[in-house]
Amino acid sequence: MSVAQQQSYQLSDYLEKLPGTTFRKLYQQPSTAFAIFRRMLPPLAKVFVQALLYAPAPLLLSELDVWVRPEGKMHRDRALSILRSLHIIQITPPGKDKPQEMQLTTNFRNSMRLALEGGGSHNSFGVPSTLPVDPRIDIAYLDHYARKKWEDILHYIVNSVPVDGETGGGGSSFSGGPKASVKDLLLIGRLVERRPDTRGGVGITQAGFTFLLQEANAQVWTLLLLWLEAADRAKSAAEQAKGPASNAAKSDSIDMLSFLFMLASLELGRAYDTDALTETRRNMLPALVDFGLIYIPREDTRQYFPTRLATTLTSSASALRSVSSGFSAATANNLGDAASLGTTPDSSGASKGSIIIETNYRLYAYTSSPLQIAVLALFTHLNMRFPGMVTGRLTRDSIRRAIGFGITADQIISYLASHAHEQMVRAAAATGRPVLPPTVVDQIRLWQIENERMTTSAGFLFKDFDSLEEYVSLSSYAEEIGVLMWKSDRKRMFYANKIEQLRDYLKSRKKAE
Repeated sequence: MSVAQQQSYQLSDYLEKLPGTTFRKLYQQPSTAFAIFRRMLPPLAKVFVQALLYAPAPLLLSELDVWVRPEGKMHRDRALSILRSLHIIQITPPGKDKPQEMQLTTNFRNSMRLALEGGGSHNSFGVPSTLPVDPRIDIAYLDHYARKKWEDILHYIVNSVPVDGETGGGGSSFSGGPKASVKDLLLIGRLVERRPDTRGGVGITQAGFTFLLQEANAQVWTLLLLWLEAADRAKSAAEQAKGPASNAAKSDSIDMLSFLFMLASLELGRAYDTDALTETRRNMLPALVDFGLIYIPREDTRQYFPTRLATTLTSSASALRSVSSGFSAATANNLGDAASLGTTPDSSGASKGSIIIETNYRLYAYTSSPLQIAVLALFTHLNMRFPGMVTGRLTRDSIRRAIGFGITADQIISYLASHAHEQMVRAAAATGRPVLPPTVVDQIRLWQIENERMTTSAGFLFKDFDSLEEYVSLSSYAEEIGVLMWKSDRKRMFYANKIEQLRDYLKSRKKAE
């Protein structure tokens, strides 16, 4: 089996790589168990957990066939696979005399019960501060503070474009911005890279543009996971330099991840006691302040306030407007307008597009947002700017420049389509045609093809099976759980983008034999 590694900063991928011992420690905190239940599980998996939570005895695996229709077998297998990868359930290996049974792991079951019923002295959901609170610190103040911090980070990413004349840069010059530690983190995560021909000496990458297209929650988790991994490496190196094993570093890492899940359960606008935190968690506060997840008054550092970026970490609500959900709303809302935070794309003006593109590749964007203008400048040659509008043109050089940053044609097309002006959307719906002119879409792809002849996808190649039955069984399971990318029955080989669930399946199969 050959392996091609690709760094992933999605929460699900990060958790799937953690060992079972780490999950057992994480699930000692009710807030962690409840947060993973809320965010990480699909609806069917939640149904299984709720059924097992107060069950007096393990459930026969065969009974799930009664619960799920035959056409839903793939969803059932996927739900079970996720529950097993997160170490939420235990399934006994198949045997000749005893049927398979499933039950919740002990720590997860006990913590979920505590989260739902209350009680205990674990302080897993934070300790409210008893000190007086400055009346100026309300929800609107915290929203404005979080927006400023987060937009500083986004501005730093999108303003890292080549200086192309006075109007090609698209927007005001970048000044200030995030702390140096945050800039270093963006470099480590390859959201930006050092380039001598860019403003500030850094340029956006393909991963950085993908980051901009994500919802705010996904963006926050990307930075948090980058930060956790950087902290793990630093602590492990320090422990190894001293000589003993890095058990302390692992313990700190678990406490740090638990604290992030705890923040998601706190109440927005309420002050919490800093002294009630462990030393590891208190050391996390300065970094979380830099990200905009925490606000600490300068006058009294004994209190901390979670912002909306933190309290929505494990919910489906949108914390802040992302680029993909519409910075075009800046024409209707001020950047500091706290009322627009926490809204979904359908319930806010952020969902209204602002871009009109013609068949001659001319582009008009009705926006005054410096952030959206900077994003457009990544792949557009902007030539004129008016109050509330900018104009430009998609050119071979501007698209190839974006491709040089690693931005793909599909990402550009997706961005233009999701931000298309409502008149373009209505006209397309009325005529049954695509929103974007097909000539423009095809030309953007052709400009990319000029330089790229193949695409790569990181994953794992499975080959050299002991028998045809083993190949068929494992490849079929990979297809059922949605990780199969390619297979050749003739060569008895297949390619998957994840290995964790397949590894567990192989182990259970070996035990059964």
